Amino acid sequence: MANHKSALKRNRQNEKRNERNKTRRSQIKNAVKGVLLEVEEKSVEGAQNSLKEASKIISKNAGNGVIHKRAASRKVSGLARKVYQLSTSA
Repeated sequence: MANHKSALKRNRQNEKRNERNKTRRSQIKNAVKGVLLEVEEKSVEGAQNSLKEASKIISKNAGNGVIHKRAASRKVSGLARKVYQLSTSA
C-alpha cells in the first residue's frame, strides 16, 4: 500500500479510471457482438449499420486511451472483413 500523499492520490485516480474504462470496454464488447450477430443472421444491411456504429465506438474509446489504437484498428478491420465477406457472398 502507498505511504505518501502523492502515491495515495495516484491510487485513487487509478481506481476511478479503472471503473470508467471497465464500462467503456464492455461498450466495445457489446458493439462487436452486435456486428457478429448481424453477420451470423446474414443481414447485410444490418451488419453494415452495426459495423458503422461499432467502428465509431471503438475509435472513440481508442482515442481516449481505453484500448491501444492498433488494437482498435485490428478490431475494426476484422469486423469489416466479415461484413465484406457477407456482402460479397449474398
